[in-house]
Amino acid sequence: MKKAGHLPIHNRIGVLRAERRMSRAQLAELVGVNVQSIGSLERGDNFPSLDLAFRICEVFALPVEAVFSRQEFSAMSTQLYRNSTGGQR
Repeated sequence: MKKAGHLPIHNRIGVLRAERRMSRAQLAELVGVNVQSIGSLERGDNFPSLDLAFRICEVFALPVEAVFSRQEFSAMSTQLYRNSTGGQR
């Protein structure tokens, strides 16, 4: 699905794939799309359909809001560090 103008959809697909040592081709096969579609989603060139978003989330066993967001995600390491230190630096 093409971009919807001014409403961005950010995602963590690339980060999640890397954590699991999963190739784009492997993810594409699991969710039933071609590898170019996964690359396009990761770059933000296209947005997933709701059905595809749910299929991607099922692969990673995460809720939609952990994979997709209207706001840019901060670095996962920053979030984890903040959580492990109680928000203190």
